[in-house]
Amino acid sequence: MKRLIVASLATLVITSLALAEPPSTFTAAKAIAKNKVFYDQASTGLGDLYCGCAWKWVGKSGGRIDAASCGYDTRAQQTRAERIEWEHIVPAWIFGHQRQCWQNGGRKHCVADDPVFRAMEADLFNLYPSVGEVNGDRSNYQYGLVAGGAALYGACTTRVDFKARSAEPRDEVKGLVARSTFYMYDRYGLTMSRQQQQLLMAWDRQHPVSTWEREWDSRTAKVMGHHNPFITGERAWTLGHKPLREGLVSLLPTKIAAPPSAKAVARDVIIGNRNSRLYHLPQDCPSYAKVAPKNQEIFSNESAAIAAGYRKAGNCR
Repeated sequence: MKRLIVASLATLVITSLALAEPPSTFTAAKAIAKNKVFYDQASTGLGDLYCGCAWKWVGKSGGRIDAASCGYDTRAQQTRAERIEWEHIVPAWIFGHQRQCWQNGGRKHCVADDPVFRAMEADLFNLYPSVGEVNGDRSNYQYGLVAGGAALYGACTTRVDFKARSAEPRDEVKGLVARSTFYMYDRYGLTMSRQQQQLLMAWDRQHPVSTWEREWDSRTAKVMGHHNPFITGERAWTLGHKPLREGLVSLLPTKIAAPPSAKAVARDVIIGNRNSRLYHLPQDCPSYAKVAPKNQEIFSNESAAIAAGYRKAGNCR
């Protein structure tokens, strides 16, 4: 009985992930991240990514920073220092430059014409709330060790070296940042320098997965349909790691096809698939209930389907 219960729970989890609907745009991703991932983190837990600040949610996906909660002092941009922004842990500039679309016209061109870029831009495993000013200062810099110099943001320990174009996040998130970066490079087949690999591998070892990071992974997986294997321990990054490129198998997340409408089934009609140009009979055709409603064309008999240029599906018995 115990094994049966465990197996049933495992099946339930797998089914839940299979039915997940990842966001298809960056705008949608921010709202989903607020409502389904970080909904209770504004005043509790780890705080924002770079400074550990609490915030108050405002609007669909924004927030107002509580500077006193983390001892934050504005460096230069007061407006951005007061608001939450959504940081791409691996910047869009970095992953975009490894796509042909960026060479053809920059980020706008990628958003318009490259579904893989849109998937990367909206990937929730790469998004985290951040103080807007620090997000802006980090810009598209790679992560690194920033030695010396005065603190830029009061008690916030994240440092940015504008001359060397490098950013070093606070210790509390170095492991999280490393594992999120591994995920993006592995899933989307990106190329990482040897120096960056060595640094992030060190952070991964020095800062193990926390309780919150596991919860973050669990919540995000329910939306994305898969886990970050570098958080769950299913995968480890080694020097020269060859990305599995799982994010490139399907250009965009797709919804599971819905069965034909009850009206169609009740009429015992023949269903044609506009994409495949195949038709399916209500009996003895396994794919009859798998044609998405948007692709259906209904026929009263086989002669009508054939006249419209359709042929019977090969798996019909």
